[in-house]
Amino acid sequence: MLLVQPPSPPPAAEQIAAAVLPLPAEQRASATVLGYDAGGRLVTLREGTGAMRCLADDPKQENFHVACYHKALEPFMARGRSLRAEGVTGTQVDTVRFKEIAAGKLDMPRTGGALYTLTGPAGSWNAATGRATGTRPLFVYYMPFATAATTGISEKPSGSEPWLMFPGTPKAHVMLVGTMSP
Repeated sequence: MLLVQPPSPPPAAEQIAAAVLPLPAEQRASATVLGYDAGGRLVTLREGTGAMRCLADDPKQENFHVACYHKALEPFMARGRSLRAEGVTGTQVDTVRFKEIAAGKLDMPRTGGALYTLTGPAGSWNAATGRATGTRPLFVYYMPFATAATTGISEKPSGSEPWLMFPGTPKAHVMLVGTMSP
């Protein structure tokens, strides 16, 4: 039987540099960054002083993916990671989290919080240049329990306008599309 060794994570400094890429430049230096140790365990690579938490690219996954979210979302995000580690998959992850929120066992911020991600094919990240190419950015703003009636935001996807995904649930969030410039 041939055992395949999982890929080793890059050095912490490289993980941190890649993980904070989705954030606006002014938030990168103060973000807390979670990444992977030599054993493949998720650990805190850098404790930050700001409001954002970033996840480094998982070396066990084929595609490149980094994400940053507001620290108020950490209980919700951490519970999702925990459930997946226990073998819970697909929509069951949210089913469990939603029940726990309803029972008061899992905190979900009432005021919401931002989530920034970059996703792309393997090899997108270049540590030498500090850039990720061929990636797709995504920005959402969590607004737990929001609906079209409470926000005025459409619940139907649009190619050019923000829309509300998972309305009425703890995971309700505004999907922002396109680019905005000052």
